[in-house]
Amino acid sequence: MRKKQSGLFSRSWRASWRDSFLLLREFRDPLLLFLSAIVGSGLLYYALAARYGEPLSNPVEAVFLVLAATFLETLGDFPHAPVLQMFHFIMPVIGVGTLAHGLADFGTLFFNRCARAKEWEMAVASTFDNHIILVGLGHLGFRVANQLHQMEQDVVAIELSQTADLVASTRRLDIPVLPGDGTREDLLEAAGIRRARAIILCTQNDSLNLQMAVKARGIHPSIHVVIRIFDDDFAAALQKQFGFTAISATGMASPVFAAAAAGANITPLIMVEGNPLCFGTVEFLDCADAKGKTLHDLEQLYHISVVLLKRRGGMEWHPSGFDTILAGDVVGVLGNPDRINQIVHDCQNPS
Repeated sequence: MRKKQSGLFSRSWRASWRDSFLLLREFRDPLLLFLSAIVGSGLLYYALAARYGEPLSNPVEAVFLVLAATFLETLGDFPHAPVLQMFHFIMPVIGVGTLAHGLADFGTLFFNRCARAKEWEMAVASTFDNHIILVGLGHLGFRVANQLHQMEQDVVAIELSQTADLVASTRRLDIPVLPGDGTREDLLEAAGIRRARAIILCTQNDSLNLQMAVKARGIHPSIHVVIRIFDDDFAAALQKQFGFTAISATGMASPVFAAAAAGANITPLIMVEGNPLCFGTVEFLDCADAKGKTLHDLEQLYHISVVLLKRRGGMEWHPSGFDTILAGDVVGVLGNPDRINQIVHDCQNPS
């Protein structure tokens, strides 16, 4: 935890420097305008001074004299020619109208970063390296962000709708959220796509997810792409042809919901080498099909792995395959959720 807090402090410090640098770039235009006004006015003053009989030694002296006049300072004798006197009254106005106004804006923005939330989030995102980009902060996206946060992974999120309730919740996890369309290349660049190791696309629009996946690979060919796709067949095709980790939201959810409704205590899916797996516990009550069967028989029949056996005598991890299933046993299995569903079905509907 201390290491994580130290990392957050370091990132915040680097983001502050990055943000200040960006602010200085925004201040560049009024600064250039001010310098141009000083140099231009100085050269004009040098020419007019020579014409009206009050010549200066060189143009540099004239520029310095005008700069001093801008800040209400008079060097040497006050000029006699009215046209030269005008410089001492006009230049302070020019200075206030350019440099002072620009400095005031800079100070306001520097000390009030809340008014520049987008720029500050981009400054924080620019400090990330080997991180994960998450596009879409719906209910699934937020759950993914929260899980990655618990795993202490660096995450930069992108969400088009900044009014979404979950955006504020994501920011409270110290995850920068960049506003905008994830299909825009400049926004992906701002999220650090070239330095990221993975991108997760979980908006509810298949075509939009695919468009962003292709664009991300175009910018960073070796980036790992995890994409949410609603159609099972389309997800399988994308995984085969492009190497995306394509996960069907409906395919993931339906077996889990079905198993839970059927009485199995089942965890959310995990993907192992492209195969969906769950851990579930099944209680064998008065199940005729289970009588006389061993745990090894159960594994062979349903193509699952038994990792837990709980009975009155206690709980045993990795039990022997020769143990016979008894009424009242709770068996923990690892396998495809459809297989776990089948166990529950056969146990509740004995032949």
